[in-house]
Amino acid sequence: MKKALFFDIDGTIWDDGHCIPDSTREAFRRMKEQGHYLFISSGRTRVFIPDKELMPLGFDGILAGCGTYGEFQGEVKFYHQIPQEEICRVNDFLRSVNAAYILEGRYFLYLDEERFPKESVFPQKLRKSMGEKLVRVTGNEQKLEVSKFCANYLQEKEKQKELERVLESNYTVIHRGGDFMEIVPKGFNKATGIQEICRLLGIAHEDTYSFGDSTNDLDMLAYTAHSVAMGDGMQEAKDAAEYVTSPLKADGIYRACEHYGLL
Repeated sequence: MKKALFFDIDGTIWDDGHCIPDSTREAFRRMKEQGHYLFISSGRTRVFIPDKELMPLGFDGILAGCGTYGEFQGEVKFYHQIPQEEICRVNDFLRSVNAAYILEGRYFLYLDEERFPKESVFPQKLRKSMGEKLVRVTGNEQKLEVSKFCANYLQEKEKQKELERVLESNYTVIHRGGDFMEIVPKGFNKATGIQEICRLLGIAHEDTYSFGDSTNDLDMLAYTAHSVAMGDGMQEAKDAAEYVTSPLKADGIYRACEHYGLL
């Protein structure tokens, strides 16, 4: 019976240096031979998912932006864009609390480098990887194409509380460690993306598997029939998963797929 497997990217498929274990590549190859569906399921929006490095692994589709975007065999199946008036309101608010933030869309990422501390290397690293797909927020306020966003470096705890209070009615705030927050429109998460793509493709729930390592994976780990947390992942992910595998670099993906008889 054909299964559908959904994989987070960062900390699951590859490490901080974007190194993919050979055993992971072999697991994907063998599962494709078995005829299973392989999907990326990432918090990254579509523009931030590098096809060159990932798609040769054998993926059939991509769920991006924490469930706000879905594609199958190169065809877009759904996409939720935050309305222009709303993202302008959000942008004005993030500026008012002096947040460092990145607005994320299907085609571009938006970031003002001066909002980040001088010691932060994040903007420079992002610009190196994104090139012309990373543009400034300032000057593009009336043409922002955004499906989710992240905020960081809220040095005042009261400002962080204010951010959550103002946004909580329309957004889910996911704490990713430290003061880094991933912010997604209500009603969307990795689980809703999986549910929608399975509905469109006629995949039965009992044939679904998810693999993750972090707090933005919790919804899909709880939703799929079977779920795997990486051994070096966050404790919250381990608590939510059906099975905890070995760390990423210790053949975690391969061992989990072997555990479930998917190879």
